[in-house]
Amino acid sequence: MGRLVNEEITETVSRPISLVYPSTLFRFTLTLPVLFLAPVLVLSAEFPFEDARPHYTGARALGMGNAFTAVADDASGGFWNPAGLIQWSGVKLFGVNKFRDRADYAFDPKGIGYSYRRFGLFWGNKIALGVESGTPDFNYYGFAYQICSHVAGGANLKFQRAHPSNRYQFFGTDPSYDVALLFKPRTNLKLSLLAGHLPNTRGIRWITLGAAYQFRRVLFASDIAVPRSGRPDLYVGVEWAAMPFLYVRTGYSDSDWTGGIGVDWKWGRIDYGRIYEDQFTSDFVSAELRF
Repeated sequence: MGRLVNEEITETVSRPISLVYPSTLFRFTLTLPVLFLAPVLVLSAEFPFEDARPHYTGARALGMGNAFTAVADDASGGFWNPAGLIQWSGVKLFGVNKFRDRADYAFDPKGIGYSYRRFGLFWGNKIALGVESGTPDFNYYGFAYQICSHVAGGANLKFQRAHPSNRYQFFGTDPSYDVALLFKPRTNLKLSLLAGHLPNTRGIRWITLGAAYQFRRVLFASDIAVPRSGRPDLYVGVEWAAMPFLYVRTGYSDSDWTGGIGVDWKWGRIDYGRIYEDQFTSDFVSAELRF
């Protein structure tokens, strides 16, 4: 669902930055420490609800090891980093479905993103099915603004919804928020910061630092998620454009391996992602339409 590729494939960023490229060796020297020099920690995977990392919102992101806050260039990016909404023009509509072993848990996010010139808007919700009663759903309302040619900012206002409920909840209760930045110093390098707040929490619960680097037909991405207490989590992913319309992905999501494929053609795309969790394997499929 969306992608960041260089001029040899498809340029999706509506406002590219014209800079002189350094040597390939220098670019790798600059980026690799950001991507990979972090402690690899073995932490048990949690269900993909609002108080857990990773988000699991999008089969593309999941296939890339849930390393997506610096990529965030598709409609699911509103969940990962609302500042990324400015990376396209028009409307993107998407939905995600966990289609196998739903007896373990089911998780079906959906949303819509819109961007025009320097502004972006987002609505989405996360619905958890087949889980313990009282597990809340969430509605997201996001906004993005391109501050300058190199920097964009964004924010989400999130509402907790009662689950189960016999009525539609347009907003909800217990509002919380995300605040995010997307920094693009070069056309093939992006850095991000996401500060996430949760209901009934004083201050920020998570700070996530991300990097994404495009080298020819390969996209490298990494997230380091630092909680207010406890040890950080590491997420690393790779996406290879095997053909102009076919993408192959793999990643390391904290302590679990992931993989996936995607097909992007004209007005939409379909992605598949799998994560090998501690006790079971979960498969997700997502679809996006662009207008």
